[in-house]
Amino acid sequence: MGGLALPIGPPQRLTRARAADAGDWLAELPRLVAEMLRRWELTPERVVEPGGRSSLTVLVRTADGEPAALKLCAPGAAALEDAALRRWDGRGAVRSLRCAPRAGALLLERLHGETSLRSLPEARAVLEAVETAHRLWVDPGEGHPFGTVAERTAAQAAAMRAEGPAEAHQLVEEALSLRGGLLGEGEEGAEGESLLLHGDFRQGAVLASDAPRAPWLAVGPEPVVGERAYDLARLVRDRLHDLVASPGAAAVTRRRVARLAELVEVDPERLRAWAFFRAVESGVRNLAAGRRADGEMLLEFVTWL
Repeated sequence: MGGLALPIGPPQRLTRARAADAGDWLAELPRLVAEMLRRWELTPERVVEPGGRSSLTVLVRTADGEPAALKLCAPGAAALEDAALRRWDGRGAVRSLRCAPRAGALLLERLHGETSLRSLPEARAVLEAVETAHRLWVDPGEGHPFGTVAERTAAQAAAMRAEGPAEAHQLVEEALSLRGGLLGEGEEGAEGESLLLHGDFRQGAVLASDAPRAPWLAVGPEPVVGERAYDLARLVRDRLHDLVASPGAAAVTRRRVARLAELVEVDPERLRAWAFFRAVESGVRNLAAGRRADGEMLLEFVTWL
């Protein structure tokens, strides 16, 4: 295997994000990468930098010389991601070529990781994002392995109560109240939607592709079953640093909610409520992890909703 010295260690961004809760897994990564390169007969080219906060990706060549991407993540996450990608089968998303669930390894079709929808002007990026999301929102299939939005947010709500700092208490309580209203008519939501969702859908998770089927494809799903408004909620706060620096940020945010709700034909109030809950949850999680600037920015964003 040429092209890249082994062992391959995790990028600093991943190490900083997971050192506190996944130290053993981080320490095992070089061995896991070497094992998967050998098992799948892959030639490594380079580690993707700065990479994500929950996985390591190595650009590789298969035994046939085809470009691909080897992704290492938590074993449970790898199995669910593979299941979602196979359900989509390339429709709006990257294709999964191979999966080793116990190793937390995925071999993926290679995209242009350096070019996401964030490279486009805002208005066009939103249209491309919505078009991609529409392709992903499908029936999850009989006997699917995915959890529901109600289950995921229940665990998040418990963490928010336990970790929420005193200064965020009022926002946490409002977020939990909104969640209760959204799920009050059953775990599928008041609109009764039970679709397979990306779970972490944002402009940065949609990458440029050379595939003839679509110029943009989604990556990195955290699949969950529920209503479209939940998936759209993450898009509401996209390009947050730019939004914070812009004049009239609150008005811009409210227009985003209205525009996205119109494009997808969802209830704007449900979209606003899910955007509120998800931003508070993310803000509290960042504060608890010591990422104070990010946490405070997210909680400021919430006040604009």
